[in-house]
Amino acid sequence: MNWFERHVATRWFDYGWAYRLRLARLRGLHDPLALQSGTKRPILLLPGVYETWHFLESVGGFLNGLGHPVHVVPTFGHNLRPIPEMAALARDYLEAAGLSDVAIVAHSKGGLIGKTVMLSDTGMSRVASMVAINSPFGGSDYAHLVPIRTLREFVPSHETIRALAENAEVNSRITSVFSEWDPIIPNGSVLEGARNIELPSRGHFLILDRPDLFATVAEAVSRE
Repeated sequence: MNWFERHVATRWFDYGWAYRLRLARLRGLHDPLALQSGTKRPILLLPGVYETWHFLESVGGFLNGLGHPVHVVPTFGHNLRPIPEMAALARDYLEAAGLSDVAIVAHSKGGLIGKTVMLSDTGMSRVASMVAINSPFGGSDYAHLVPIRTLREFVPSHETIRALAENAEVNSRITSVFSEWDPIIPNGSVLEGARNIELPSRGHFLILDRPDLFATVAEAVSRE
């Protein structure tokens, strides 16, 4: 991959996919309740920052087609609040919905929220595992460059990032799936003690619509 392909073309297609998705969702009616049927392990979708659940709708629909009831947290909005607050919303949903033996499927910031949930009493009793896609478990060095409070949470030295890194007791129940090059997370998504899987994909968002991602997630959420 040359410089142009890495730094220009990949970003163009990556962000282009994300903005096309936003426009498509504005035009259509997408009811997450339609995904809640199924008898297999329940799935909880946790999107990334500035994202709605629609970013994970394709993989959620695929899992629902395999028989998994798929849930979203209706109070998440665009996922702008700090990680601990978003994790509290996810815990509240798990308890209110009475879900157990749940597999979390998360993208980006959603993986940090998901691990926070897993470390809680609610997570210990209700969450079986998590598949995190392109999640910045070690933060992102680019967060230093962005003067936006919502994104400063991803600075590698931030207290939330450090606390999650220091607490590895649930890492063995996490599968971290990531692109071979992610323009948003130069630090990578490898999580020590987790099952780490690199896919031959470029970008932060494009991976979410790949058949090999669907197959990898389906296998991971079915593991005991």
